[in-house]
Parts: sequence; structure tokens; C-alpha cells
Amino acid sequence: QVHLVESGGNSAQAGGSLRLSCAADGYTLNRYCMSWFRQAPGQEREGVACICARDGTTQYADFAKGRFTISQDNAKNTLFLQMSNLTPEDSALYHCAATAGSSSGSWCLKSGFFRSWGQGTQVTVSA
Repeated sequence: QVHLVESGGNSAQAGGSLRLSCAADGYTLNRYCMSWFRQAPGQEREGVACICARDGTTQYADFAKGRFTISQDNAKNTLFLQMSNLTPEDSALYHCAATAGSSSGSWCLKSGFFRSWGQGTQVTVSA
């Protein structure tokens, strides 16, 4: 059973930066595609960014392009999301998720493809 634990969520001011981490236990990242999702109160969960270790490809939601960077450290079995130029609209509970896959695409920003999820880490951005 894949076990994912997120950390790094915090409060930030608009224009600031945060770095989220997702530690994976029970498997090695280089066999999977990993994604970040987020969900704000009263809103549907949405994909943020995805990375597939086998070919190194990434996929970003439009709102994340140019502001967020997804990366992973295979040696540490850890996934990251570097977020910059934050806005209040980025406030949400951020989850990491894992699934088998070889190459990223629009599919890996859709939650239905993922079975393994972390509990989430809260990001709150004030104006």
C-alpha cells in the first residue's frame, strides 16, 4: 500500500512563495506518475501539476503555468511543488497522489486516474 504524506502548507501573503513536499513510503517514485491536486471549500478538486519519472515529462494546469514548479527527488522518494507569486485564489487543501504511468498528459490532472492519496496540507494566502 502506497503511503503519501504532504507537508509544507502554511499561511502566506499574496505574492509570496511556498514549497510543498510529499514523502512517499512503500514504493519508489521512479515507477509512477505523481500529481498535485487542490480543493478549496465548496469547490471541486482540481489538478495542479503532474510529473512522470520514466520520461521526466510534466503537465501543468493553466493557472499553475509560470508560477508553480513540480519536481521530485527519487533518492529521497519525495515530490515537491514550488509555488510562487501566490494569490488568495491559491488557498486550498493540497494533496499529492500517485498512479502507475510512463508519460504525463492532460490525463494526470484528473483525479479519477489516481488511487493513492495523501491527507493534504493546507495553504492559505492572504491579500
